[in-house]
Amino acid sequence: MLFIGDDWAEAHHDVEIQDEDGRRLVRRRLPEGVAGMAGLHALVAEHVGDGEPADVVVGIETDRGPWVQALIAAGYQVYAVNPLSVARYRERHVTSGAKSDAGDAKVLADLVRTDRQHHRATAGDSDLAEAIKALARTHQSLIWSRQRQANMLRSTLREFYPAALAAFDELAGRDALAVLATAPTPARGRAASRAKIATALRRGGRQRNVDARAAQIQAELRTEQLAMPPAVEAAFGHTVHALVRVLTEFSRQIEALEGDLAAHLDQHPDAEVYRSQPGLGPVLAARVLAEFGDDPSRYADARARRNYATTSPVTKASGTRRVVLARVAGNKRLRDALYFQALAALTVSPGARAYYDAHRSRGHTHHQALRALANRLVGILHGCLRHQQHYDETTAWPLTHHRQLAAAA
Repeated sequence: MLFIGDDWAEAHHDVEIQDEDGRRLVRRRLPEGVAGMAGLHALVAEHVGDGEPADVVVGIETDRGPWVQALIAAGYQVYAVNPLSVARYRERHVTSGAKSDAGDAKVLADLVRTDRQHHRATAGDSDLAEAIKALARTHQSLIWSRQRQANMLRSTLREFYPAALAAFDELAGRDALAVLATAPTPARGRAASRAKIATALRRGGRQRNVDARAAQIQAELRTEQLAMPPAVEAAFGHTVHALVRVLTEFSRQIEALEGDLAAHLDQHPDAEVYRSQPGLGPVLAARVLAEFGDDPSRYADARARRNYATTSPVTKASGTRRVVLARVAGNKRLRDALYFQALAALTVSPGARAYYDAHRSRGHTHHQALRALANRLVGILHGCLRHQQHYDETTAWPLTHHRQLAAAA
């Protein structure tokens, strides 16, 4: 067998190839792209002999990108190792803090040669699952970016236009963007008539209670506030106008991506199983599917899926001290989606609500109870996917169902 450590960078890859005894056979820097991959295959061919591609084990610090996909397509065993784990392995050999790309390639080669049984091989997800992942991650990243822009707008308005903050709770919402586009300064806000505000609201997409909402906004915009010099107010107005246009475009692209995401999800064979889960709408279902992947052999059991999701707790014990803590390192996107699923499930699933309430009654905080519920829902999802069955409330929460029947009797 051959063991390859691949320390990747944007433009190149430092690789080290070792044999089963840990002897270095090759150390090379390869360019990113087709030429680099061809060079790696040539190096492998020189040393693998009569072996099969599956006899080549590669350690790398990412599970995404065309390079990784090419390694998987070649038939190599690919282990995507968390950079935190690689840092701990590095400390086994170097305590001085020294670091180099070639040194990291050696660490990765040693790691997959001696300890790969403690790590998970990169899953062979379908092309459709990879496409859903690309769309879901872009959609979520755009939402995060929109929130950062909304925070910038809030900071700007706080400096010169506090009446606008009082008028709108959600600055990235349609009402706020529509009105601020026509009234980006306090002077223009005070001068805006109710009819003009109503027209802006309709243009932004509001269909109900337009006149009442326009009256509320007009009253807020006309409240007294400390004034800035005209030149400064005009400059801030240009800033607000630019941020509003950026936020409007973010919202337009996010909405378009949601349509593409839903269309791709509908094509996946597991889509109905995911959508049947409590708290999972089209967007959250797509995110959860994308981050879990669809390789049926990736998770040995529900516990493995929970550990990957980081919803299961970890125990730290030393001497007489023992504490149970939430996992820190993990897939942030997946953890985020599962948290929102648990929150949404409280209103649609009596069993989920009872499970959450039971944890709260034992003194757990809101976030602790939601993490416990998310952990339970991941186990339910694993069972549904394994048996290709839709979610069923009475099967998922049998004790809660029996108690409800007993109470009704």
